[in-house]
Amino acid sequence: MSGLDWTACPVCHQRLTRRDGALRCGNRHSYDLARQGYVNLLGRTPPANADTAEMLDARARFLSAGHYDPIADAVARAAHGPRIAEVGAGTGFYLARVLDAHPDAEGLATDVSVAAAKRAARSHPRADAVVADTWARLPLPDDSLDTIVCVFAPRNPAEFKRVLRPGGTLVVAQPLPGHLAELRERHGLLGVGEDKSERLAASLPGWDVTTRERIARRVEVSASVVADLIGMGPNAFHGLPGHVEAAFLDVDVEVIALVSPTPA
Repeated sequence: MSGLDWTACPVCHQRLTRRDGALRCGNRHSYDLARQGYVNLLGRTPPANADTAEMLDARARFLSAGHYDPIADAVARAAHGPRIAEVGAGTGFYLARVLDAHPDAEGLATDVSVAAAKRAARSHPRADAVVADTWARLPLPDDSLDTIVCVFAPRNPAEFKRVLRPGGTLVVAQPLPGHLAELRERHGLLGVGEDKSERLAASLPGWDVTTRERIARRVEVSASVVADLIGMGPNAFHGLPGHVEAAFLDVDVEVIALVSPTPA
């Protein structure tokens, strides 16, 4: 069974089954399987802030350099179970690392960007991808996942609770205030709130933290790596700097695993 076999119709919420090159439900809603291997379950035009192909190219180059490998390793350690989804998956880099560490698991990547879903569908032999919006109802049945991975991506606690089985795991990776500190100051990049950890806890009442791991390191990187780092995220929508130089990359991230509340 692959990740596409877990999906639900975004219109009527019935389970989807794969047939004749499409996903179909009992009410005859049908969603074509693209030749790139993904399925669009968004049902509307992607928002203007969806990742572009250029942003994803920059992210793929940056991630391939290994600077965020310790984050990926921590995420993989926190995940478990045979059904694992990554929301806001981008290139599918973190989901692929999780699947490498869990040979019996299957994966599903969701992202609101069509360009991202195309990439994520090719990220790993056991990964599938759908276009879907984390802020809306996820195209998944209730209690269908063992782990949700959310790395630097939007969170929807109500939906996460719905689609995770009771006692399932949410793995969140989020930046701490010192993350990319030098680059943020030098290039005026979007900041990180001082109370980010507190806001995460407040948004997930009833979820128990099982593990918390901090990844902190400082490495010198080339100007091309700096350019890719700026160009791969939301700062790209605010215009890229005309000139960048080699700099120190401050990585300061926490990876938290939380257990979904069980029904009373």
